[in-house]
Amino acid sequence: MNRTLETESTGTTSTGTTNPETTTSAATEAPGPISAARPRRIGMIVPSSNTCLEPQTYRMLADRADVTVHSSRIPVTRIALDSGSDQQFDVAGMRAAAELLATADVDVIAWNGTSGSWLGPDHDRAITAEITAATGIPATTSTLAYLEAFAEFGLRRIGLVTPYTRDVNSAVAEAYAREGLEVAGERHWGLSDNESFARVDPEDLLPVSRELAAEGPDALVYLCTNLYGAPAVEQLEAETRVPVLDSVAVTLWHCLKLAGADRLDPRWGRLLS
Repeated sequence: MNRTLETESTGTTSTGTTNPETTTSAATEAPGPISAARPRRIGMIVPSSNTCLEPQTYRMLADRADVTVHSSRIPVTRIALDSGSDQQFDVAGMRAAAELLATADVDVIAWNGTSGSWLGPDHDRAITAEITAATGIPATTSTLAYLEAFAEFGLRRIGLVTPYTRDVNSAVAEAYAREGLEVAGERHWGLSDNESFARVDPEDLLPVSRELAAEGPDALVYLCTNLYGAPAVEQLEAETRVPVLDSVAVTLWHCLKLAGADRLDPRWGRLLS
C-alpha cells in the first residue's frame, strides 16, 4: 500500500504536493513586527454635502507625517432656522458617526460643523459629552474650538463673515452675546444650500473682510467649515494686522491641541501656530 509521507519542515508530501494543513508556523508568521508607534489620529464628523473641509484640512497638514485625519459623514444639506434644519444635528446621529470613527482608534473626535454657533454652545457640549461617553475618546466641535480660541487669545469683539442668511447670522450674534462676545459687524452671502457655500470664491471674501477689519475688531471670523476662507487668511492678516480665524483651521487647531500634536503653520492664522 502506498503511504503519503508529510514533511514537517516544508509542508509537502513525498509526492511533491503541498499539504496546507502541515505548513510550519514559520511559513504563516508575519515577516516583521507591527510597530507600536503611529501618528496621532484625528477623527472628523463631516456634513455630507461639505466639499471644503477635507481637502482644506489635508492642505493645512501638507506633508506632515505625525498626524492623520479620518472622516465619517452625517446627512446635512441645508442651513436655516427651522426644525427641519435643526434635526440634521441631533445627538444620536453624531454618536453613530463617532462610534464608527472609534474603530479606527482615533485620539480625538470633532464634529466639524458650526451649527452650535446658532443652536448654542450647550447643544455642542451635549454632543461632545455623548461622544466621549459612547467611545471614551475626547471630543470637540467647531463651535467649541472657537470658544477655546477666543478665551485663549483674549478675543471678545469679532467681525463675522459667513455664507449664511441674515437671520442665521443674527442668531449667531445672539448666541455669542450669551458667551460674552460681541459681533461688531457682519457680512453674509444669503445662502442656505450647504453645497453652494464651497463655491464662494476666496477672492470675494477680501473686500468685505477689509471693511470689517477697518472697524477694529479683535479678530475676523470665517464661520462655516464649507467656506474656503483659509486661502485668504495670510493676505488679510498681512494687510490689516487683524487676526483671522477660519473655521477649518480653528477646528483642526483644537484637534491638534487635544491630541498633543504640533500646531499649524502661521499661514493658516498667526494665532494658531
